[in-house]
Amino acid sequence: MIKAKVVGAGGYGGVGITELLLKHPEAEIGCLVSLSDTGRKMSDVFPHLRGFCDDVIVSPDDPKNAEPYDVVFFSTPDGVGMQTAADELARGAKVIDYSGDFRFGSTERYAEYANFIGRDPVHKAPALLSETVYGLAELHDITETQNIVGNPGCFAVSCILGLAPAVAAGIIDPKSIIADCKTGVSGAGKKPNAAFHYPNRYDNMNAYKLAGHQHVVEIEQELGLLGNDDVQITFTAQVVPVCRGIMSCLYATLDGQKADEVVEIYREFNRNNKFVRIQDAKTPASIADIRGTNYCSLTVDVDERNNRLRIISHIDNLMKGQAGNAMQNMNLMFGLDSGISLATAGQYP
Repeated sequence: MIKAKVVGAGGYGGVGITELLLKHPEAEIGCLVSLSDTGRKMSDVFPHLRGFCDDVIVSPDDPKNAEPYDVVFFSTPDGVGMQTAADELARGAKVIDYSGDFRFGSTERYAEYANFIGRDPVHKAPALLSETVYGLAELHDITETQNIVGNPGCFAVSCILGLAPAVAAGIIDPKSIIADCKTGVSGAGKKPNAAFHYPNRYDNMNAYKLAGHQHVVEIEQELGLLGNDDVQITFTAQVVPVCRGIMSCLYATLDGQKADEVVEIYREFNRNNKFVRIQDAKTPASIADIRGTNYCSLTVDVDERNNRLRIISHIDNLMKGQAGNAMQNMNLMFGLDSGISLATAGQYP
């Protein structure tokens, strides 16, 4: 049985992975850690878990936090994982970090990301960067030999999966990409914020971080590796009055292909990716199709008048964009089927 610890258990990412661990036949929760809600039962913080997870949340200085575990999920902001991941690895754990701490394989790439978001560009555990892998299993081979993974950002997942087949096939201009992305309010996390107060969010929508979004760095990194060329995108993030879900409308100049050709390229690229679903423009698609699941739904279309690729990518930001993807990585890191605890239908309506 895989014994798991969740650091940052009191947030949306923490409760998300807790829910998935409770469904997992080969894993169990060993410890829940948080700076907030310490001393309270997980089920008191999240009443829907009553009778399913009544474990008490402990603080980082609790002796239970220092015990060895098989896997540690860091559902924490940037800067936390890099300071404690080495200790967890030394105790024999595998580490899956939700932040940007381990999404980049070199100090140079991390510094580019850190400067982009206004953080200290000096990584606190540089030796670990050569051991990490970008945790998107649809692009990277994640196996039992992998001990540390940087879970991708939610917008990055939706954009990379939406654009990867076209970039890999060399059918688009890599500097013509436009990513027009809309996210639900849960993407801002659980902590109260005036900007996300109900009267300000209801019946309202807005673009944000127009000066630069942190996920752009990883999107360009991963697509650049696929295409062996520099990729530059125009990215616009918007928040809309829904709870969860991301819809990314992705555009790029094509090399003359027709819609049926591009659909086939996308299906062939994803033939072994069980969590990516491909459909043409005739098939209706929406956030409701993937809500609560680890699936990414890609509508593949071509605007033939303008010779432009058009991809509509739908994911649940708290699942394929966060906890679901982390569980997929955990399964692979322990040599299990990637779909354990994840291959379920969503909820309707």
